[in-house]
Amino acid sequence: MIPVYSNRDQAHIDSISSLISKYKVGGLIFFQGGPVRQAKMTNRYQQESKVPLMVSIDAEWGLIMRLDSTVRFPYQMSLGGIENEQLIYEMGAEIGRQSRRLGIHVNFAPAVDINNNANNPVIGFRSFGEDKYNVTRKSMAYMKGMQDQRVLANAKHFPGHGDTNVDSHYGLPLINFSRIRLDSVELYPFRELMKNGLGSMMVAHMNIPVLDTTVNLASTLSKPIVTDLLKKEMGFKGLVFTDALNMQGVAKFYPPGVVDVKALLAGNDVLLNTMDVKKTIEEIKKAIQNKEITQEEIDARCRKLLAAKQWVGLDKVQPIETKNLIKDLNNPYAQYLNQQLVEASLTLLRNKNNILPLQNLDTLRVAALAIGTNQRTDFQEELARYTNVDTFFLAPNSSMQELLALKEKLQKYNLVIAGVHKLKLSAGSGNFGITAEMNLFLKDLIQSKPTIVSVFGNVYSLAKIETLEKADGVVAAYQETPVTQDVAAQLIFGGVAAKGKLPVTVSSAFKVEDGLKTQSTTRFAYTYPEAVGLKSEDMAGIDSLIAQAMQEQATPGAQVLIAKEGKVIYNKSFGYHTYTKEQPVKNTDVYDLASLTKVTATMAAFMKLNGEGKFDVNKTLGTYLPTMEGSNKANLTYKDILTHQAQLQAWIPFWKETVRKNGSFKWRTFKADSSRRFPVKVANNLYMHRKYAAKIYEQIKESPLNEKPGYVYSDLSFILAPLVVENITGQSFEAYLQENFYKPLGAATLTFNPYKKYSLSQIVPTELDTAFRKQLLHGTVNDEGAAMLGGVSGHAGLFGNANDVAKLMQVYLQDGTYGKHQFIKSGTVPEFSRCPFCEQGNHRALGFDRASKPGTEKGNAAKSAPIESYGHSGFTGTYTWVDPVNKLVYVFLSNRVHPSREVNKLSQLNTRTKVLQVVYDAIEKSKAN
Repeated sequence: MIPVYSNRDQAHIDSISSLISKYKVGGLIFFQGGPVRQAKMTNRYQQESKVPLMVSIDAEWGLIMRLDSTVRFPYQMSLGGIENEQLIYEMGAEIGRQSRRLGIHVNFAPAVDINNNANNPVIGFRSFGEDKYNVTRKSMAYMKGMQDQRVLANAKHFPGHGDTNVDSHYGLPLINFSRIRLDSVELYPFRELMKNGLGSMMVAHMNIPVLDTTVNLASTLSKPIVTDLLKKEMGFKGLVFTDALNMQGVAKFYPPGVVDVKALLAGNDVLLNTMDVKKTIEEIKKAIQNKEITQEEIDARCRKLLAAKQWVGLDKVQPIETKNLIKDLNNPYAQYLNQQLVEASLTLLRNKNNILPLQNLDTLRVAALAIGTNQRTDFQEELARYTNVDTFFLAPNSSMQELLALKEKLQKYNLVIAGVHKLKLSAGSGNFGITAEMNLFLKDLIQSKPTIVSVFGNVYSLAKIETLEKADGVVAAYQETPVTQDVAAQLIFGGVAAKGKLPVTVSSAFKVEDGLKTQSTTRFAYTYPEAVGLKSEDMAGIDSLIAQAMQEQATPGAQVLIAKEGKVIYNKSFGYHTYTKEQPVKNTDVYDLASLTKVTATMAAFMKLNGEGKFDVNKTLGTYLPTMEGSNKANLTYKDILTHQAQLQAWIPFWKETVRKNGSFKWRTFKADSSRRFPVKVANNLYMHRKYAAKIYEQIKESPLNEKPGYVYSDLSFILAPLVVENITGQSFEAYLQENFYKPLGAATLTFNPYKKYSLSQIVPTELDTAFRKQLLHGTVNDEGAAMLGGVSGHAGLFGNANDVAKLMQVYLQDGTYGKHQFIKSGTVPEFSRCPFCEQGNHRALGFDRASKPGTEKGNAAKSAPIESYGHSGFTGTYTWVDPVNKLVYVFLSNRVHPSREVNKLSQLNTRTKVLQVVYDAIEKSKAN
């Protein structure tokens, strides 16, 4: 087998063709490159070869080990921490499927070396661990998964490369074990895999005097090891591959051609990385002439190879289809499987006082510290999905002055979550990149305040971090990828449970089999549709619907989040803040929620107070708001008010009372600058008189009721809601919501007047108001009435992102609980979300909307939304829906009012409800399958 690279020039490509045509080589081993390039080369070479070529690759952790644009599965050391071996079988099967898709027949995996030497410079993270039984179970699962897909597995590096301190790529390791030790430890997994149908084996380059006393002779070239031990004594009938014959473990002692013949004479069936094919063939012919090997022996090995080629399907070789190749190799199932593997491997080694998963988020001031880098990490970003975190950085070689400055900055935080990043993979790098400065700072930090440390690197590096065992929480993440950082954040907040166990002893503090378990709480997990039995491909219609809406200028952008069974299975942002396309929408951006404020603010407060016996929907507005006594609204019951059948007017254009006939504002209403008398910011350069809010409430009080009874959607009672909450609780509306909901939820973006908290680049603007405020509304609320109340009202005014809105909706779905916190008394949400007057033709629940036309595409809900589901929509282009039957939460945020509210294509297209219908269609499809 000759080495081939798909990232090299045409001369290299042609040179391989020449070797195939001229010398009839038996196979190829592909190294660095890309899938499409490799596929094209393979097609060419298979066409040029009379006997189909056996194609191989080193893909221990997936094709990504050699090829770009492919899925990275965890290293074997990570997999060693997994208790559920079925996952490893599934990984083997998926790597097998991907290999076949790319025309690969042999994967040089698994490495069954038992890594009982922490200083091993070449195996280390490539091993499943130090326990022979664990290594065997994991190897077996990997092997069976691949071979069930008709891809040959390859156990390496025979007879065991785990206890070496020399890298055989650069030298020849000397193994001075007894035969008893080799039999009982190193050879154990090889024997067990052979009993279970192992297809091929790779022999290592090691000098093992107990098996062959020849000085400087690698095991690859040793007949006593390859023929006598492996083939005769152990009875191995599969293919025997050499390790690469250009490695210095053999190449420094023998030239190309000569080394190949020695490997052949030793008993190997396949010469891997033959560097001089012409010379090798000449040397083999000499060996036959010199009677060192017979033609019959060579023919027997050829027949063995041909049988293997038939087993992998080369008797029916087909060209590789390059269309959709990248898509197929990056299929959603593989991505989800990768996440499952990472989740099962992450190992919790310290959990002082059960600090994890984190509770009482409202009491925490969290600093997310990235050690080893000065760039914002995926870990920091994923932590921020769960609560408000401030980010800090500690470079590897920070000065003492920088360390002291950072220590000072962290003083005000009562929890530090530290990620250790950019570590080196190999033990050969000394301390894996952990510097004295990093150690000094972490040691002090662990002693001074609650600290959780997640180490994203070779698990042996834990031994190099001083006093790590004294941290409140320690997570071994094994390696640094976006997925490990994502899942580690989920583990810390309880989106997923800790399950893994250490596959090796790292130090006296962290030993093999160590690993604490946690229960995942009911906080969100962030995953794929496959996690709840759906298919990612069946959700693709969402992207199409949003693309259509943006193309037709129904909205410049959007956020969409879908959670099912407590798992966020879709969370995407689309488009831009405005049609100038300068600022792309991110998941962290905040939108004006408009009337979603009714269900994310007012109803949250009312339901909590109801559960505490402080608010009764059968009582009147006058009961809770004495200022309404004597008015025509005093005796309106809240049951009628919240179902919009209390005969209240739909709305009042309060701002028009402030404008003179010439269009200017009346003197005691607005000023361009803030002052003691005009402190209320309505928009940029527009401040309202401090007492004007009272006039708004008075206008509501004095407004006539509708003449006819029946359903009329009205904002008026919700405008009064903050006063009701303040009267009952003695707290301001905003403070009550923050204290009882948003802070303990970790819903940091749910806020009124976001300009006080966020930069404008994170706030999506709404309309260009040409009537009242004469400006683009950016950072202040779109609704005129809410704006005149200083941005805080019960009918509009709240801002937030889809992720944080979804957390509150999940509280409703879970009957008032989230993250082991009871926000609303059990039984309250189902009572408020039912439809008390449906039989009379009013489809509203208490404060919530219900499907007005169930089963139709023209209604306010998805066609398939069950009758028990509920939610609300907002004027700015927002929407949320909760489905207790299918355990769904759906949030759609947009600024469809940009640049003008007059455009309402979003409703005409039914985009918001159609997006949710895609999910229902996917659910139906999954049931059918």
